[in-house]
Amino acid sequence: MDQVLIEGLTLETVIGVYDWERVIRQRLELDLELATDIRAAARDDDLSHTLDYAAICERLSAFADANAHGLVETFAERVAALLIAEFGVRRVRLTVRKPGAVAAARAVGVRIEREAD
Repeated sequence: MDQVLIEGLTLETVIGVYDWERVIRQRLELDLELATDIRAAARDDDLSHTLDYAAICERLSAFADANAHGLVETFAERVAALLIAEFGVRRVRLTVRKPGAVAAARAVGVRIEREAD
């Protein structure tokens, strides 16, 4: 399976379990590996036959803007489900980092892998 990569996507959203986190926007950094078959796109040199990473980035930015989550885990699950449902991604490996969440660490976060049914 081929992979479309999006690395270092920076989004701002309301995320966190503490009261003070529920009233501010915080930065998240995403790395995505999106499984798809790129052969038709490569053969025809046609964007409509592959995953449009610009459209994906715009959609994820809109999702982050419109939604608030307590846990990074919840955000990651919902992003993976969105990618599978809306873009037809066969499998997604997603890393979500929350920089500055723990003073002693550059970032904390999760990495998940999900597949379409």
